[in-house]
Amino acid sequence: MNDYHIAQINIAQAVAPMDSKIMEGFVGRLDEINALADSSEGFVWRLQDEGGDATSIQAYDNSNIIINMSVWNNITHLKSFVYKSAHVELIRDRDAWFSKIAAFHMVLWWIPVGHIPTVEEGKEKLDVLEKNGPSPRAFTFAKSFEPTV
Repeated sequence: MNDYHIAQINIAQAVAPMDSKIMEGFVGRLDEINALADSSEGFVWRLQDEGGDATSIQAYDNSNIIINMSVWNNITHLKSFVYKSAHVELIRDRDAWFSKIAAFHMVLWWIPVGHIPTVEEGKEKLDVLEKNGPSPRAFTFAKSFEPTV
């Protein structure tokens, strides 16, 4: 397993533009949560723009869809950051800032150590998960797979 890292992408549809009053609670915590990720055990890399986050990176035609991508040493470290750190507070409050997305909005996949995934790669993995359900190529926390050699 030392030859692989876990990559993740998640998307969210904001209820308003990032610079709106409605989104202040979310945007106001980005620096804190990103710094927490950067210093978390197992963290390898995250997608970011010149401002230090990824909210201005447009991966979809809808400008209110934001993306987040990161790479971690293993699923355990990623899951710990997502569900056992201050990050979970953003998950709890997400209904104030984000609309529900009917399709899969988060996917995990294994990558060789040293590989940095592209936004297109992440979008493709979301599509694979949507079309095929969890598989060794694209999966979720609830239904994960070990890397295949």
